[in-house]
Amino acid sequence: MFSTLITIGRRGQIVIPASVRRRLGIRPGDRLTLIQSGDQIVLRPLEGTLLDLRGSVPVSGAQDFSSIRRQVITQHARTLVEDEA
Repeated sequence: MFSTLITIGRRGQIVIPASVRRRLGIRPGDRLTLIQSGDQIVLRPLEGTLLDLRGSVPVSGAQDFSSIRRQVITQHARTLVEDEA
């Protein structure tokens, strides 16, 4: 387990230390998913693309891409939280 102190900037930005980025293989332009679980925040590299998740979540309501994208991301985050528990 790794622990370090970080500071949140004025615009809500954080910096992930270079040593952590190297260990996890995170590069500029990579995407992370932020998962809130109780009073904890977990950042995980987002592997694959949204298209890789196509068909994995039942979609209800308006069938526009923005709505579908939000529902898929929410469901994927929930799945990751359940995997952590």
